[in-house]
Amino acid sequence: MSLTFEDYQKESRKTAIYPDIGSNFIYPALGLAGETGEVLEKIKKIIRDRDGKIDEEVREKLAKEIGDVLWYLAQLCTELGLNMGAVAKQNLEKLFSRKERGVLHGEGDER
Repeated sequence: MSLTFEDYQKESRKTAIYPDIGSNFIYPALGLAGETGEVLEKIKKIIRDRDGKIDEEVREKLAKEIGDVLWYLAQLCTELGLNMGAVAKQNLEKLFSRKERGVLHGEGDER
């Protein structure tokens, strides 16, 4: 089963419970940072303890943590009045523009 970003954003909002919901972008931003850190911590341990090898059990654990990242990203978008699908589309347009101009590498937002 797959979902559009819009569907995920709408459905995940039904599970959002935090202070000042609807006017609190800080809470999901902090959650996004925390969950991203958890993903990276698991990856660090894969390198340290598993010689970089990922089996199905580890892959499933990573998928759950990445899902938590997605949840917080959806809530942050909602708090900011952004549509996740539109954000994704805009990002692809930016990346393909950079690719066409040969500036995928390098630094700066306005490449």
